[in-house]
Order: sequence, then C-alpha cells, then structure tokens
Amino acid sequence: MGHFQQDVTRWGTLFTYSSISSILPGMNPTIIIIIYLGLFILDFLLDWFLDILNINSSLKNRDRIPETFTGSIDEKTYRRSVDYTLRKGRFGLLSSLEGRALILIVLFTGAAGALDSLLTSWNLPIYWHGLLFLGLTSAALGLAGLPSSLYSRFVIEEEFGFNTMSARAFFGDMLKQLPIGVSILMLLLAGLYAALAWTGRWWWLAAWGFWTIFQLLMVVLYPLVIAPIFNKFEPLPEGTLKERLSTLAARSDFSNKGIYVMDGSRRSRHSNAYFTGLGKFRRIVIYDTLIESLEEEELEAVLAHEIGHWKFGHIRKRLLVSFISSLGMFALVGVLLSWKPLFTAFGFIEPSLHALLFWLIFFSSPISALFSPISNIWSRKHEYQADHFAVEQTGGGQFMKEALLKLSKDNLSNLTPHPAYSFWHYSHPALSERLAALEESPA
Repeated sequence: MGHFQQDVTRWGTLFTYSSISSILPGMNPTIIIIIYLGLFILDFLLDWFLDILNINSSLKNRDRIPETFTGSIDEKTYRRSVDYTLRKGRFGLLSSLEGRALILIVLFTGAAGALDSLLTSWNLPIYWHGLLFLGLTSAALGLAGLPSSLYSRFVIEEEFGFNTMSARAFFGDMLKQLPIGVSILMLLLAGLYAALAWTGRWWWLAAWGFWTIFQLLMVVLYPLVIAPIFNKFEPLPEGTLKERLSTLAARSDFSNKGIYVMDGSRRSRHSNAYFTGLGKFRRIVIYDTLIESLEEEELEAVLAHEIGHWKFGHIRKRLLVSFISSLGMFALVGVLLSWKPLFTAFGFIEPSLHALLFWLIFFSSPISALFSPISNIWSRKHEYQADHFAVEQTGGGQFMKEALLKLSKDNLSNLTPHPAYSFWHYSHPALSERLAALEESPA
C-alpha cells in the first residue's frame, strides 16, 4: 500500500476543479461550526420533543387498554408493555444525551484531529495511517457506547424477561466482531484509496463502483459466511410446517435455497422472520422463538408478508435507491475532499480521505437525521403492500392480525405511540394502523 502515499499527495491538483471555496468564498471554519451547531441543536431539541411526546402518550394511556386492543390483550400484559416502553424511552433520553455530549467533546477538544496529527508524525503510508486512525476511533467510540449497551441488555432487557445472553457470550460476540470489522475496513479502505490514487479527478466514480460491488458481495456473503459465526442456521425439519411454507413459496414463485431456523433464543426472546441473500443464494430465515410463539397458519402469514416484499420489488427498489443515493454521496465526497475549511472546522490540519469518512460517520448524524422521515414514509408504504399480499396468499387477514397481535404481546410493543413520534421514527406502521388496514383489505 506504500505506493498510495505518493499518488495521494497530488490531491491539490486533482480537486481544484471542484473546490467549494470558489462557490462559497465566505464560508470559513467558524461559520461552518456555527451552521453545524445550529443543525445539531435543532436535531437535539426535535428528538427530545418527540421522545417526551411518546413517553407522555404512554403515561396518558397507562391505566386503560386502547379500544382497538380490548379483548386481544390482558391488562397485566398491557401494563408490562407500557412499563417496558417507559423504561426504554427514559433510558433513551439519557443515552441520547450521552451520545450528543460525546460529539461535542470530540468536536471542541479536537481529539480526532490530535490523533490524526500524532499519526502524521509517524510518517506512515497513507493507507496504514487511515486504517489505524479509523480503527482507533471506532474502538474508542465502541468503548464509549459500551455502558449503554450493557445496561440496555443486562438491566432493562433482563428485567422484562427478554435477555437470554450471558456476559461471557456478550463479550465473546465482541471478540468475534473485531477481526470481521477490521477485515471489512481494510478491504473498503484499500478499494477507496486505490480509486483515489489511480483514477484521477473522477476517482469518486470509481470508488462508487467499488462500493456498489462490495455491497452486493456482502448481501450474498453475509448469510453464508458471517451470520453463521454468531448463530446456528439449521434447515427447517420435515413436517407440516415445512410443507405449508414450501407450498407458499412455490405458489408465490419465490425461489430460494431453503428454509432455515435460527437460534435467536440464545441471545433474546424477541422474534423475527426474514429472507436474505440475492438470486439463487436467497434463503428464508425464521427465529426459533417465532416458531414457539405462532401457529402454523400465523407463521404462513408472516412468511407471506416477507415474500410480499420480494414480490413487490421492495428489496430491489431499496437497493437501487441506495446505489443512486450513494452515487450522490460519493460525488459530494469528491467535492468535500478539497474543501480545507471543513477539515479545519472539525479539528484536522489537512484534508484526508480517512478524516472525511470519520466526519461522515460521526459528525454528520444531525444532518442525516433530518432525512429519516422520507425513508420511513416509503418503508411504511411497503409494509402495507406486503400485508396486503399476505392477505391474498392466506385467504384473509385473520391469521396476519393474530400473528401481529401475538408478536406485539410477546415483544411488549408500544401500543400507543404518539403519532408525531411514529411518523418521524417508525419504519413500520403502528400496530393499530396495520390492524385497521388489514380490516379493510379484501379477502
């Protein structure tokens, strides 16, 4: 990787054509920080406002079961679901403060820039400099978030009976994630730096092409190589359930490599079902906890919902949008890499690809959060379409409704989210909205 060093020093000539400074000559580091802090405060206030609205909605409905769920959930379970929502919501406020305080600490102490300067003094090749910088900052941020993760799993999840994971297994997973994360980071940086060093002023287009191929490979390889490191995936045993689900897949023209049961119960009592992979590598995965919770007809409805996402092309559409949006992001990166005031504002002495990646991952959250409702609106539309497909495939909405109600009770889902909160944060419609839509769906 040492040959990258000489090529990357040509940044000054590579990026002068796209300099933002010529477009925004008055945009100095101070103004950039003021704008950033304005967006940061706006995001913080909005997030807290929505969280408090949601908590108050739970408190307001704490003592009475909503009319929609009367007869579907007992009072004890409902009260536990409210308590679970409140515990997570209140803890979310604290962890949100912690996360934002960390951003401000890194910003105003210049810690990231200081680390970058230290590594610069070591005169490492640029690839190893970037790898070491991103590796160390990722490790530091992971350690900073560790107390919240431990409290969430071993206090809140334990208190409500969801956690089945030991501390040994928790830290064992972390040790497994370490070499995987490092390997992925090494490959990603190698591709990006190669594009930067060898493809001239249009390097960002080559980098986008590499990123797109890398994403597709990960979609295929993750269920085959990475997921089995953390969970066991066994073929669904022969029997009436497998016959029912296989018939559904055949009826829907859903080609797949098989139906697998994942041992989700080794970590949590929460349940799920999904399909993963692309083309002939696609497989259906069902949590063992889901099989324990639902009847065969209900499992068929849940799987029909997942197949509905494929039938309507939701996965393909999301991948396409991801590729298009990432093209825009790489074009922006190609421009920002020449804009020194941005790096100076966030504590870096000189522009670099690894510093820009760190900014995009760590500092840009107040900006990207403003776009989350757009993605969520689209996602909720897809959920309604997939529900409708499940109704068509199972001869009515009754089994899908029963499955959703059971899953809600088993997972202690929030049955009374505030509309503004669910609009902003939910990728799935609130349960009451899904049930109402299922009532209206023709059998």
